[in-house]
Formats: sequence, C-alpha cells, structure tokens
Amino acid sequence: MSEKKDFYEKAKKQMRFSERILAEIPGFRGYKEKELRRESDKLIRNHLYRKLSEAKSDLKDVFQELSDRRLFEVLTNMDRLVAKVDRIAEKVNHASYGYTGFFNIVKVKEENLDEMINFDNQLVDDVENLASEVNTFKAEVMKQDIKKAKDRIQHLTETLEALEETFDKRGEVILGVS
Repeated sequence: MSEKKDFYEKAKKQMRFSERILAEIPGFRGYKEKELRRESDKLIRNHLYRKLSEAKSDLKDVFQELSDRRLFEVLTNMDRLVAKVDRIAEKVNHASYGYTGFFNIVKVKEENLDEMINFDNQLVDDVENLASEVNTFKAEVMKQDIKKAKDRIQHLTETLEALEETFDKRGEVILGVS
C-alpha cells in the first residue's frame, strides 16, 4: 500500500504518549487499535466524499453550460448523472464504520477492519480517475467542444454504476463474508 494511503500507520505514529501507555494495557490495546482503524477508514471516506462532491459541482457547471447552449437531447441524462454522483457521494459519506452491537452474532474483527481500509483505499484510485474524467469533460464543454458530450455522459454514467456496484460490496468486506 502506498505511503499516501496508509492512514492507519500514520494514525498509530501520531498517538499521544498517554495513548501509547494506555495502548499497552491488555484489553484496551485491541479497543484502541480498532478505533484507529475506524478513524483511518473515516479519513479515507472523507477524501472520497470530497472528491465526489467536487465532481458533482463540476458536473453541475457542465449541466448549466449545456442548458445555456440548449442541448436538450442530453440534459435529461446529464441531470441523472448529477443525481447519481450525489447519491453515491452520500452513500460513501454515511457508510458504516465497522461497528456492531455488543450482542450481535456477527462481530467485526480487526482483520476485517483492515480489509475495509484496503477496500476503501482501492476506491480512492477509482474516484480520482472519475474526478479526472469529469474535469476533462468540463474543460471540453467550457471550450465549446460539445461534440462528444453524449458519449462522455454515457461513459461517466457507466463508470459511476461500476463504482457504486463495487462500493455496495463493502458491507460484505466488513463482515468478512466476501
């Protein structure tokens, strides 16, 4: 895993002295490590959410430009694309942190939390590629190059559907059933 994505190791290194002492107490150590893993995953998902929100904002700008140019044949699909990005962004933002109730039959184990972090780390590249494609699309439209607008919208829609399908498998990863 690359240096920039290893939030868990960074979080462990940034623990205060008092936290490191407490982390040596049996029972508390496991609790603290699980918390660090959950917080690391939260940082990754916050990054994903920000990138998706930026992409949504860019797509709204594209929608406005296409609307101003009266390209009615693509506006419906463009509107659906913006809504899909918004839905996926909110899904990422409100996803589970890997907690289960005390009396739940299935418990989330540390290795499953590690898998959850790895899973979300893999999504970082997918979301960054999507954001890059959205930026390219926006640049084309702002330069009045709208010949490929319909194809771009279709490609971005398919990319988002694949991203959402992958993200939906996250719950299985957390519970260790995938």
